[in-house]
Amino acid sequence: MTKKVIVGIDTSNYTTSCAICDMDGVVIENYKELLPVKSGNNGLRQSDAVFAHVKNFQIISSMIKEKHAEYEIVAIGYSAYPRDAKDSYMPCFLVGKAVAEMIAALYCIPAYQFSHQSGHIMAALYSAKFKPKEKFIAFHVSGGTTEIVLAEPSCDGFCVNILGGSVDLHAGQAIDRIGVKMGLDFPCGKMIEKLALENIDKIPKFNVCVNRFQCNLSGVENLATSLYNKTENKRLVSAFVLSFLEKTIEKLTSNLRKEYGNIKIVYAGGVMSNKIIQEQLSRAFGDVYFAEPSFSTDNACGVALLARERYLK
Repeated sequence: MTKKVIVGIDTSNYTTSCAICDMDGVVIENYKELLPVKSGNNGLRQSDAVFAHVKNFQIISSMIKEKHAEYEIVAIGYSAYPRDAKDSYMPCFLVGKAVAEMIAALYCIPAYQFSHQSGHIMAALYSAKFKPKEKFIAFHVSGGTTEIVLAEPSCDGFCVNILGGSVDLHAGQAIDRIGVKMGLDFPCGKMIEKLALENIDKIPKFNVCVNRFQCNLSGVENLATSLYNKTENKRLVSAFVLSFLEKTIEKLTSNLRKEYGNIKIVYAGGVMSNKIIQEQLSRAFGDVYFAEPSFSTDNACGVALLARERYLK
């Protein structure tokens, strides 16, 4: 007897991902293939990302074919654009759109589109076992976005109003740029965290730049580069970068608490998989939620879960 499932597809500028959830809303498969980036480079051009996604889908499709003959796909969801904002667009998402709509046509099933951002938020909520019934605040902190939104569940994923975020560099960009300068492989988040945990030296004092719900992060790249040029200490620089980002997010959260009271806050996106940042924020605030690393970094799980909700409605 076949099992009815929903498929989700996400094609970001970092990862090709495909997820499967059952009709009870349980994620049963989560496939990911990182896009290959040459050593010394900070990410990919969009044309190269598109080509890489096409190649990665060959790998993912073979995985699904080998294991899931017993599944009946009843609907499919995909990330069609980066954010829930007007004119939000990125070519790499066209690959996922094409694959999803082709599968939908072949199986005569509905295909639903969502934003990459909504997928991140939904994946974080699922991982944290948080089911909001009213408005909440979501941080989306990654290599392509550092944004704060006031979110409310809707049939299209989430109705969001942008509250703030970074006005220059994204948090993930800062981590990757500094990591590459230190000779690390892109993306650098996991190695930066590992090095930071090994640091035994005192972190230099710094001031974060936060104005209500907005922040500037370009300063951390300059400060960290200068620190590395002086010390060549990768562990210290890694700890410095993560401390700067954590204090920035902590200050933003504190400002949100002052204005919105004890509203629940969820942190989504690849940067928020960092355990150092999570632990500090957990100690500082209550009613805050984090996803496990596999649901924080780019993934299709949230998209599959959103598609399930749309299908059931």
